[in-house]
Formats: sequence, C-alpha cells, structure tokens
Amino acid sequence: MDADALLPRVADGDHQAFEELYALVSGPVYGLVRRVLRDPAQSEEVAQEVLLELWRTAGRFDPARGTALAWVLTLAHRRAVDRVRSARAAGERERRLAHRGEGPAFDQVAEAVEGSLEREWVRRCLERLTDLQHQALTLAYYDGYTYREVARRLSVPLGTVKTRMRDGLLRLRDCLGAAA
Repeated sequence: MDADALLPRVADGDHQAFEELYALVSGPVYGLVRRVLRDPAQSEEVAQEVLLELWRTAGRFDPARGTALAWVLTLAHRRAVDRVRSARAAGERERRLAHRGEGPAFDQVAEAVEGSLEREWVRRCLERLTDLQHQALTLAYYDGYTYREVARRLSVPLGTVKTRMRDGLLRLRDCLGAAA
C-alpha cells in the first residue's frame, strides 16, 4: 500500500496503518534529514520527531496539495532546517557573549550596582508572570532552549509555549517600562 492510502487511515488512529507508513517513509525521512544536518545522532533524533509529528498531525494532510510522501518529506525538511537554525542561533549567542568580554574597561562599581538593580527589577517582574510564562521564558532566555525544546520540556503544545512567551514578554516589557 502507498503513503497516499495509508495517511488517511493514520489520521483515523489506525496503528497498523502507521506501522506500514513508518516502514515506508522512515528511510526517506532519515535520508533527507541526514543530508541537511549531516550529524547521524541529530538526524536520528529529528527523524523520530518528524515521525511522531506525522502520527499526531496526519489529519492535516490535504491530498489536493500534493502526495503524502511529499508532505511527509516537507515536514522532515522543515524540522531539519529548524534544527540548523537553532544551532546557528546558539552559536551566534555564544559569539556575542564572547565578543562582549573584549570590550573597553568600565567603572566596575557603577556597573555592578546598575546590574544588581536591573536583576532585581527583572526578578520582581518575572514573579508577576504566570507559572507557565515564567518557566517558558526562563528556559528560553536563561537556559537557551528553543521554543520546541521548551514545549517538549514543559509537555505543552508548541503554540501554547509561543503564546505564553509572547504574553509574558509583553507583561515584562510593561513591568520593566514602569520600573525605568
């Protein structure tokens, strides 16, 4: 049976159809992800994420827009590119932090006092957020996780994490604006 026939059955929760679809598409998915990421371990992880996403989102497939295999490979490509972008962003953050250390000398006492006051304001403003907003922002901005990683760690949908982070950032902006 081909992917076009199996995918609607997977959308209906048919485990046997998913097993058949998995056997059919897992090789091409891994191959595509491997070409984008090059790292075998990361490629396996991303391929598994894609296949899990396939099980959860099979109902979103629209046969009028293309074949099932093309849709699955599009999911795989997007997920692999997201991983590359995430790695690049992390590298850029590290470079920026390293570059900051090369700056000119400054008044250490004034800088320490100002930094301490800013940290206190941020801490107070963070306490005003909901638990999910606080956790999501802390994981993303202090621990460096991507939205997807935050969603996975908190066991909530990606859209929920994005919404809570946006709302939390708006509340932080308002709170810190009032503090200035």
